[in-house]
Amino acid sequence: MVDKLLYERRNYPLLIVISGPSGVGKDTIARRVIETNPEAFYFVVTATTRPPRHGEVEGVDYIFLSSDEFAEMIENNELLEYAVVYNDYKGIPKQQIRDALASGRDVIMRVDVQGAATIRKLIPNAISIFLTTDTEEELVYRLRERKSETAEGLNLRIATARQEMKRIHEFDYWIINAEGQPETAVNQILGIITAAHCRIRQQPVIL
Repeated sequence: MVDKLLYERRNYPLLIVISGPSGVGKDTIARRVIETNPEAFYFVVTATTRPPRHGEVEGVDYIFLSSDEFAEMIENNELLEYAVVYNDYKGIPKQQIRDALASGRDVIMRVDVQGAATIRKLIPNAISIFLTTDTEEELVYRLRERKSETAEGLNLRIATARQEMKRIHEFDYWIINAEGQPETAVNQILGIITAAHCRIRQQPVIL
């Protein structure tokens, strides 16, 4: 019986969704996970209509689109999910995910809490991870230190983050990205991925 299970088991590539409020370090942690083994992981680049922030690179941090270009992607059904986030559109291009899964790599995406909920409905076997800080005070401090918002925009992000924290129970796992200890969060995510690949019964991700 054991031998039969070993022969029948398939190890399919995973879809890992890293989410959480603004300021918790989703981008940083996702990229550090990928850096541990670039050949095994693929990072999904989100499309957005917001302008680039200082230091952001087109096609690396985000795919920066005009409103018309984004609308065309919606019309052509090229997005897995999309939403209005702080008055700008964000969405996940489907083809990136399909190509990465076809290559056998695990796909890692970072999305807002709203987007994560949509992905869970579309792809129930996606692994969802909620990233957070030690305390709410730490989260507010990080948002203030980014200094990328107007006072009004910052207040909106803080209020939204507090509401998003209440949805942590919707996720499969939660991980604290403690200040100055990103390697701990990275190692925990790698442990989740390893465990998922050791499941006896696995199902392919289908878009």
